[in-house]
Amino acid sequence: MRFVASWALSRGVGRWAAAFAAMLLACFATAQGAQAVVRINIDLTTQTMRVQSDQGVYNWKVSTARSGYATPRGVYRAQRLEKMHYSRKYDMSPMPHSIFFKGGYAIHGTGAVGALGRPASHGCVRLSRANAAQLYAMVQRESAVIAITGVSPASAIASKSGRSQVAGHKASRTQTAAKRMAPEPLGYAPAPRSGSLKSWVRDPSEWWFPR
Repeated sequence: MRFVASWALSRGVGRWAAAFAAMLLACFATAQGAQAVVRINIDLTTQTMRVQSDQGVYNWKVSTARSGYATPRGVYRAQRLEKMHYSRKYDMSPMPHSIFFKGGYAIHGTGAVGALGRPASHGCVRLSRANAAQLYAMVQRESAVIAITGVSPASAIASKSGRSQVAGHKASRTQTAAKRMAPEPLGYAPAPRSGSLKSWVRDPSEWWFPR
């Protein structure tokens, strides 16, 4: 700004005009900084994240929702940042460097790095702890636009199998089978469970006719 003011004065421009030029330049620089934004693209199909920022371009593996859960698709803004969040919904599980983008959904670090590259979460987007910390710092400085596209491999498998799974407790196979095999009300007393050939010869109606 001093350079602009000196240049304006050397050209014979008045002090007020030089100050005005310097102010315009400062406003332009501020606007440029305000426009800086981190663009985060998450592909559910490939389980990858592409980050574009002033610092460069990065491609990282992620884990999104496993079968029975869902990661919301769409375009979002970073809503809030928490350096360390604990999930009350899932046994106070740690979520370091959380970037929340829709309600309780967030991008955050994980220790389960062996699962990165395939669906494994309850709906959040998991990154390695180091990558999550780096992304967190970027978003703190530049804000972020988050785009989530594609179809999760877990969702595709569930769709092909014809099963629709939802989060929560599930009945056991034994309970499900018992429910399917439960007899409908007959409207009359059932036949005796025990008996002998003599009782049947004596009075067959005791076996088959309503009481």
